[in-house]
Amino acid sequence: MDMGRSTTPLAWVDGGAAGPEGPPMPLTYSIVDAFTDTPFGGNPAAVLVVEAALPEALMQRIAAENNLSETAFVQRQGDDYRLRWFTPTVEVELCGHATLASAFVLRHLGHPAPYRFETLSGTLGASLDGERIVLDFPARPTLTVAPTPDGIAAALGGEPDEVHQVLDWLCVYRSPEVIAGLKPDFQRVAALPGGAVIVTAPGGPDGADITSRYFAPGYGIDEDPATGSAHTQLVPFWAARLNKASLRCHQASARGGTLWCTLRDDRVEIAGHAVLFATGTINVS
Repeated sequence: MDMGRSTTPLAWVDGGAAGPEGPPMPLTYSIVDAFTDTPFGGNPAAVLVVEAALPEALMQRIAAENNLSETAFVQRQGDDYRLRWFTPTVEVELCGHATLASAFVLRHLGHPAPYRFETLSGTLGASLDGERIVLDFPARPTLTVAPTPDGIAAALGGEPDEVHQVLDWLCVYRSPEVIAGLKPDFQRVAALPGGAVIVTAPGGPDGADITSRYFAPGYGIDEDPATGSAHTQLVPFWAARLNKASLRCHQASARGGTLWCTLRDDRVEIAGHAVLFATGTINVS
């Protein structure tokens, strides 16, 4: 199934308003596989579209119960939307796959594109390009060639050829095969400064320009399957190295993910497919 041919009606998912006595129950949600056109691929995210804000503690508990890498909460605010993302343990400032999943759900609820999301990372955009959703995110250029943190080779299962520091550690290896073969020790990765590491190499399957994996045990996610926010760091780095602004990117997790990315000045366009996996009801009191 692809995002243009969903056979599951989503009209009933829009809801979950919070009244003066708190949110009426039940709440409804969708689970969407992002950055894939095949069910069980890409990165799953739960999306709740609500009419009024839920208590922060409730959102965190829902995300913990879902136990997905991200749960997104979308609230209409005039012509725009308020968007927040929660891992099972913390709220995060930027999430690509759950933003793509949110746009997917809004599209199928009949909300017209393009979408503007107000987030902790500022205003983010999402538009449609045929069957793909295109995200407009801030670019995160490489800050420095950083000293290699103590223990990073043992943590990742292989000595990187280069270590850079952006928002996360960015470790460069010589080939996609090395990236695929890394067997990280997640307890050691979590103990590194920041608790999150991107590993990457040039090339990849099916003509990919770059390959990556993303380990974030410090955020409650051992390995994220397909990570838009990591590509706000990867794309400026590789665009300069490869001398090309548009990159096809492969994320070599067990589920896999494909992202089409373009660097435009200080922004990164991140495009991908999405498929609906499930809809359901959350019952809380």
